[in-house]
Amino acid sequence: MNSKKASQLAQQIVFVGPALVFFTLIMVIPFLFGLYYSFTDWNGVSGEAGWVGFDNYKQIFMHDDAFRESFWFTAKFTVLGVVFTNVLGFVLAYFLTKPLKTRNVLRTVFFMPNVIGGLLLGFIWQFIFVKGFAAVGSTTGISFFNLPWLGTENTAFWAIVIVFVWQTAGYLMVIYISSLNNVPRDILEAAEIDGASRLQILRSIIIPLIMPAATICLFLAISWSFKMFDLNLSLTKGGPFGSTESVAMNIYNEAFSKNRYGLGTAKAIIFFVIVAVITSLQVKFTKSKEVEA
Repeated sequence: MNSKKASQLAQQIVFVGPALVFFTLIMVIPFLFGLYYSFTDWNGVSGEAGWVGFDNYKQIFMHDDAFRESFWFTAKFTVLGVVFTNVLGFVLAYFLTKPLKTRNVLRTVFFMPNVIGGLLLGFIWQFIFVKGFAAVGSTTGISFFNLPWLGTENTAFWAIVIVFVWQTAGYLMVIYISSLNNVPRDILEAAEIDGASRLQILRSIIIPLIMPAATICLFLAISWSFKMFDLNLSLTKGGPFGSTESVAMNIYNEAFSKNRYGLGTAKAIIFFVIVAVITSLQVKFTKSKEVEA
């Protein structure tokens, strides 16, 4: 090995080696252990784990109605959460790239909910839904505020969607703002000179040029929606009667509340595969729509 190759190898070991070691210790090894425990009946406490093969997976697919219901809830929540979060984030970014005097203040205000932790945010909104809305409803008589927001299946579902969108749209707004600021001004000016309307410019020029940002934002929104746990725990705890239990909460309850760690890990493996497939397809699809200025 010549000195140049040795130098390159040394640089890779120095700069990449520590990150690779920590990634292996923190991610790869726990994942492999989890994969092993998904084939056992381990309760998470005892020192012995009996091998059960694919029995956990058979039970999940054939007999676990609660998991299927939680997955259906999570799927509906993900679709609405991804659409509303990206639409609101883009709309905010579009207007806050205009020459407004208060745009920096508004950017800060819209981003602030993302800084607040999910559990704290959920408890704040729980108070708003239960006490705040009731007070406004009794004062104004508007039926919207008098709804049992956390008391029924439909209203609790929409309550979680509202809080999720309110929390995460500001983060995506920042990404869209960065992408909108990089759209070449000469192209926009040329389109205006040619008589294109604002809607035509938005649809035919701006949106295609910010597709790299859309790829990132869609990926983040999908992963956030599927993994949503803290808002679910603090707002409804999966209620009423388990109707708003997300997959993440179902896995948590299975592993740590019912002490069926092997079964809970099997659910987590299934969940990981589904999310990985969906996000990979999303990235591949949106990447194909990207264009260069």
